[in-house]
Amino acid sequence: QVQLVESGGGLVQPGDSLRLSCAASGGTLGMYSMAWFRQAPGKERDFVAAITGSGESTYYADSVKGRFIISRDNAKNSLYLQMNSLKPADTALYYCTADLILRLPARASDFDCWGQGTQVTVSP
Repeated sequence: QVQLVESGGGLVQPGDSLRLSCAASGGTLGMYSMAWFRQAPGKERDFVAAITGSGESTYYADSVKGRFIISRDNAKNSLYLQMNSLKPADTALYYCTADLILRLPARASDFDCWGQGTQVTVSP
């Protein structure tokens, strides 16, 4: 099973940008579709964005469409999330996840492999 480690979170102001990274090990990353989810305190883990194994297709939650960009570099075993025009509503713990099959709409219960998360806080 692939192991995932997220990084790149932090405290930023509204309108700022952040780039999250997810380093994968223990598997051939190109075989896996990958996704980002986020979870705010007291809320469910929500889908943010997903990308197929080849990187040809991407999918986004309506709340981040046009502001976030998901990408991957299979040669570096890495997944990324470029987050622009950040809002306080984007504050959450961000997780990356992977699975051999991407089901849409993507739900957290469909994925078995998770990283530990990286905190993103957007505050004036």
